[in-house]
Amino acid sequence: MCEAIWNCLLSDCMPLSDAAEWSGIAAEFQHLLAFPNCLGAMDGKHVVIEAPPSSGSLYYNYKGAFSIVLLAVVDARYRFRLVNIDAYGDGGTLTVSAFGSALRQSSLRIPEDSPLPGAEHLGTMPYIFLADEAFPLCRNILCPYPGHNTGEKKVFNFCLSHAQRMVECTFGILAAQWRVYRRVLGVSLEVAEKIVKATCMLHNFLRKDVLTAPAPTLTTEPSLGMQNAPRLGTNNASRDAAAVRDKFAEYFISPAGRVPLQDRY
Repeated sequence: MCEAIWNCLLSDCMPLSDAAEWSGIAAEFQHLLAFPNCLGAMDGKHVVIEAPPSSGSLYYNYKGAFSIVLLAVVDARYRFRLVNIDAYGDGGTLTVSAFGSALRQSSLRIPEDSPLPGAEHLGTMPYIFLADEAFPLCRNILCPYPGHNTGEKKVFNFCLSHAQRMVECTFGILAAQWRVYRRVLGVSLEVAEKIVKATCMLHNFLRKDVLTAPAPTLTTEPSLGMQNAPRLGTNNASRDAAAVRDKFAEYFISPAGRVPLQDRY
């Protein structure tokens, strides 16, 4: 049944995006969360399972349980756009995922670089995915500045966290709606992966025709995400990726990119 749900609804509820659809997702992030050129918020969720037979510590995670990892990219309306279920717990989930491979090979049909609204002087900027510090910084993945920051770096971290928490909210909705996430999955790895895929698809099915959705407000402190999780990749960013992040930071302190209440927080 889980496999049938995934196969039958895939083309309608989680289709492969082209440049036009990616642009629509970016427009919603700009409108609802004031983050331009954003194609989605990305994070991983541990789904607790029983220890597979003869697996040793292969599926053992930093939380002290056995799990598989749901790596997901969500849009500004709490919908899954890309999901990857990894059977090996932590350690390089993004690197070994189909999404990570497609991103490296430039096969995601991401739109061409374009200027940020009202900030043409910064030049053209790439379309990016938002992630927390557990992920590697690269040209198409923006992560927060590490350590204690002040000034424009602190503002940037706030704006990124505000938009990136959409994926945390989506995971919360998923876990609250499907009770299977409230217990340990006592099934085989193959069945566990099918269950996770089916619940993600049904989550999107219930939101397929939703035209409006409340966006998170800037009235609470930004969440810190998986700040204590092991790194999914190296944070030795290239100069190009670091320059992209610096330009976004410059944008958010400019009149064109300033977000309400950011100075307060």
